[in-house]
Amino acid sequence: MVDGRADPLSGRFRSPPMIGRDAELAALLTAVRHPPSAVFVEGQAGVGKSRLVTEFAAAAARDGAPRVITGSCQPLSDPFPYGVLLDCLSQCGDLLVEPGPVTGALRDHLPELADRLPPAPRALDDPGAERHRVFRAVRDLLRSLGPVVLVLEDLQWADEKTRRVLRFVLANPPPDLSIVATYRREDLPSVAPLGHSFHLPHGVTGLDLVLRPFGAADVRAMIDALVGATVTSRRFAEAVLHETAGIPFVVEETVRALRDPVRDVRAEGDLAWRVLEGMDVPASVAEAIEERLGALPDAARTLTEAAAVLGVPETPEVMGAVAGEVTATHLIASLESGVLVEETADRYGFRYDIARRAVYASLPGPRKRELHERALAALSALDHAPVARLSAHAKAAGMKAEWLRYSELAAKVAEDANDVSTAVDVLVEILGDAETSPEVANRLATKLCDYALTGLPGGMMTARVESLLVDPRLAPDVRAQVHLWFGLLLQRETGSLDRGAEEIALALGLLGDQPECTVRGMAAMAGPYLGSASIAEHRKSLDRVEATLDHLPTRALCTALLATTLGGRLIVGDPSTWGRISRLPSPSDVHDPDELHHLARAHCNLADACSWIGHYSKAREFLRGGITLAKRSGSSYVVGTAEATAARLDWLSGRWQGLEQRLDRLIESYEDLLLTTDLHLTRGWLATARGEWVRAEKAFQAATGSHPTAQVFPVGISAAGGMAGMLLSRGETAAAEEHVRCGVMMLRNKGAWMWSGDILPQAVDYHLAVDDVDSARVLVSETAHGLRGVDAPLAQAGLTACRARLTAATNDHQEAGRLYREAIDQHWDLGLSYRATQLAEKAEGETFTDAAVLEALTQSYDALGATVDAARCRHRARSTGTATPSPRGRRGYGSELSPREQDVARLLAGGHTNQEIAQALFLSRRTVEEYVVKVRRKLNVSSRHDVHL
Repeated sequence: MVDGRADPLSGRFRSPPMIGRDAELAALLTAVRHPPSAVFVEGQAGVGKSRLVTEFAAAAARDGAPRVITGSCQPLSDPFPYGVLLDCLSQCGDLLVEPGPVTGALRDHLPELADRLPPAPRALDDPGAERHRVFRAVRDLLRSLGPVVLVLEDLQWADEKTRRVLRFVLANPPPDLSIVATYRREDLPSVAPLGHSFHLPHGVTGLDLVLRPFGAADVRAMIDALVGATVTSRRFAEAVLHETAGIPFVVEETVRALRDPVRDVRAEGDLAWRVLEGMDVPASVAEAIEERLGALPDAARTLTEAAAVLGVPETPEVMGAVAGEVTATHLIASLESGVLVEETADRYGFRYDIARRAVYASLPGPRKRELHERALAALSALDHAPVARLSAHAKAAGMKAEWLRYSELAAKVAEDANDVSTAVDVLVEILGDAETSPEVANRLATKLCDYALTGLPGGMMTARVESLLVDPRLAPDVRAQVHLWFGLLLQRETGSLDRGAEEIALALGLLGDQPECTVRGMAAMAGPYLGSASIAEHRKSLDRVEATLDHLPTRALCTALLATTLGGRLIVGDPSTWGRISRLPSPSDVHDPDELHHLARAHCNLADACSWIGHYSKAREFLRGGITLAKRSGSSYVVGTAEATAARLDWLSGRWQGLEQRLDRLIESYEDLLLTTDLHLTRGWLATARGEWVRAEKAFQAATGSHPTAQVFPVGISAAGGMAGMLLSRGETAAAEEHVRCGVMMLRNKGAWMWSGDILPQAVDYHLAVDDVDSARVLVSETAHGLRGVDAPLAQAGLTACRARLTAATNDHQEAGRLYREAIDQHWDLGLSYRATQLAEKAEGETFTDAAVLEALTQSYDALGATVDAARCRHRARSTGTATPSPRGRRGYGSELSPREQDVARLLAGGHTNQEIAQALFLSRRTVEEYVVKVRRKLNVSSRHDVHL
């Protein structure tokens, strides 16, 4: 138990399945199947050599391979002659078959086998001849064992006699013998495990395996295996990789040392690093490091202590200045021991950070302070002093004045380099120190608020600004700013719209004579896509905010205000916005970084607004300019919003190639920010088109959250429409009702008819499916009324399509055909190829069924990657009874997956059942079962659960 909670690893912690060594294991098994053979497995301590040979022994036993006999060399100052070989041979009594006379020379060495060996011959006077007889005896005894594999672990600790006898045996090995030896190169007495002059003779299968540390993917898989669930975040895996250098033993011990492993491994962003920083160094790792340190000369150990205090790889000159008088010999000793490594040319540090922390933790307090003072002196003397490191050393040495001076310099350097995260970290650390004066605290709190909306990765900015609210050192005007930025961050990073609005309102009452902050708060309150106020109320708020434009003291402040209000006007379909855009300055006239940031925000906000109401070509124009400006100003959050808009535009225009991978990457990059709701929506749309129901449902839920009305309204409305459409396509009409009701309620309560393009068609389809034509008519009429005077091409196109559906439902097929053609043309004009194709399919179904037309539609869907739609059209074409063969015939795919097999494999990888796959692809369950068998065979997996794409 840990603080009353059950530790999921305590008491039942077992080694995870072997990760990332399948190729090495396969090569090892192949080598021993072709004796005589010799395999040498190289790798540093903890990299998994023993685990590999253990898995090899188990696999060999399962496969009926030769018997595996294992022995280990020991790290003794005076190792026993032939020790590891005699340990192995002593286990082989049941394998002996007619050992030759010379094997009697081993009777005294192997008392366990004495009764099975010939009499011992008389000892020879010549030591060389006696040694030769022992060597021959070992080889003959191995020959008498028949097929066997000797596994010799840690050969770097073997005595010289063992190396010599191994060279002798392998020079002319028994035909059924295989030897597998593991070793650490850094601890070998020579450059090769059996000496540099030894080479395997012709006819002996030789294999050299080098086990490398894990990369991020294998580290993540290993952590998941240790905690028993696929829950490890990418950020946490990356943090563990940094701390452990991917050495499996250190990874495992690190996870063992976590306070709450199942919770901790989910940590994202900065929290992932803080979890590891707050963890004690695992005792087993500390003991391993101390063992290596203990073997070093005193001066070499002092050098490693200096490296631990310096924290990052450094030059020998800097290390020597901190450690005192050291020589190249001492550095070489540290390198040969494996404690230090050459990270880059002429810079040396620890192989992994936990090793450094272990050395640092072993230092007494006064020694640490002394070394930090020396580090401060050494680094400050450099031509380009690293001020962030100087700040850290000054703090650790207890030099408060120097710490504050270097910290502010470090924040300025980070700011100049657009490294907002580092600048914020430094400022937060200073503000968190109780001895920081009120004057400095107020100045730095204001600076921290300046960084608030720059999009700090990891979503930690909100908590950092919130901590300032209770700081007693802050003056009232500064505290008012903190309330404002905290409110804005609540809305942006957490989606806590109501609480954010309360904080902004509080700030507006406290700001007094601070026009820039006041206007920014007013503009945020006027944003129409957040909050429960109606569109009409937001229009009034936008009018009030824009009335202040001519009274603002600077152009930069005017640009900041326009960045919010122009996007706000356009996203509600205000046609006057196009004339107002001219008030924005030209990008070539803007050079101030802050104004560049706001101009970038303006262009990206306009692009986002265009993408919601249907001006897609204009959206891409604004997007190009916005991204260029955002990169110039270093605003990562603005770049993130632009990338989310671009992904949605690519979905809408049918540019789906690589979109799934892009969405996954963006969601991970911006996982703590509200803009991910937009990304989840796009992922839900894409998954629906591919029949990935489980993934689509999760994505739509993530887009709306547990309280849809507290999220971004266009996203919430569209996600409700996406979910309803998916359910309707599966025939789950009753389940679709809730989502239709929710989406339409948001439209009506907000008066947001300009955002109806992604919910109205699904709502009309639902009402018609339940024979409620009157409700469909009322909704269409409401939408038409709400769109009067509104600039919303997507909503207008959707309205035309819904009128076509309603007209067809009344059997007026001629008028329905005309409306369908108009709707299809509108969607093509907008560049919405997928939706235009879907409308063409619906129009075809409302009139007659032409197999040739359906085949053409199928090809259009296939070109897009719309799996479900293509399968539906293919099924409809088959049901007409008309054959529609491919003009080029069908190609053979051999061991590759065919297009249908790829569809099945993707759905299998998503966890779908055969019945769900059959439903998505319009196939019989029996056909799906046959496809599953083919997929498993071609991918060489034993279970459907092992299918991964």
